[in-house]
Amino acid sequence: MECRRLGKSELSVSVIGLGTWPLGEIGWGPIDETKAIATIHKAIDCGINLIDTAPIYGNGRSEEIVGKAIKACRQRVIIATKCGVSLTGNVLSLDLKPQSIRKELEDSLRRMGIEVIDLYQCHWPDPNTPVEETMGEMLKMKAEGKIRYIGVSNFEASLLQRTQKAAPIVSNQVQYSLVNREIERRLLPLCKEQGVGILAYGPLGGGILTGKYKQKPVFNADDARSFFYTYYEEPYWSRIQTLLKDLEQVSKRYDKPISQVAINWVRQQPGTSTVLVGARNPKQAEANAAAGTWQLSAEDLASIKKALNQTFGKE
Repeated sequence: MECRRLGKSELSVSVIGLGTWPLGEIGWGPIDETKAIATIHKAIDCGINLIDTAPIYGNGRSEEIVGKAIKACRQRVIIATKCGVSLTGNVLSLDLKPQSIRKELEDSLRRMGIEVIDLYQCHWPDPNTPVEETMGEMLKMKAEGKIRYIGVSNFEASLLQRTQKAAPIVSNQVQYSLVNREIERRLLPLCKEQGVGILAYGPLGGGILTGKYKQKPVFNADDARSFFYTYYEEPYWSRIQTLLKDLEQVSKRYDKPISQVAINWVRQQPGTSTVLVGARNPKQAEANAAAGTWQLSAEDLASIKKALNQTFGKE
């Protein structure tokens, strides 16, 4: 699988990465630990070397599973995790205060059974903590050898610029897909200009871009597809069904699943370092990784762009 340098770091990351939110259960339903570990192993065997997790994914459960899965193959993988978001009951809290992220770091290292985190990311901006204070602590943890590189997640352009003045940021993890191209307006050009790698998450729009939903599904209120990926509601649903017909024609030309077309579109956009795709079983991990073994032609990229403009208008 192709690998790319992540921003200005020395990390060489696979163009397809494994997102582990679905393995944390909360928001995605229960999962067998043995199957979850097998899913991670399959991803690694297929050439994926970047595993992205976070404490909020199942209140530490995802990190624990990742730790068990990589115990015998730590040197083969790049571990990315995050800080700054916690869940107490149904209350979501943002906290990037130095003392808080210090504790989160130590907890993450313990849960995964590792000594250093390759990429440590601020999960979401904390409006109540000056980013300079957060970065000051990040730099201390980096100097101590507990993290190798500093990244952010869900940071918009102006905040990213401010953050870079306080510490060297190598990446920004943001939502990017055929149905969410908001970053193309300002953030993506800025990241390309300043050498900040993009970790694109949500390339399948919470599963809607797999093409498997022929009828509009109804999800439970605690399902991530009902509160985070809202593409199953109008007007998105009808527009995406139209787009899927165009993607299906492309997929048939390559004899590949629609999901791989959607993943590859994100992967082939200038500025994207890696595409993080979630998986809940080895079969899904293998199929997602396979998207990193072929590419869309320039003609197909152009036809998809035309379909996007006709369906959603220009971003």
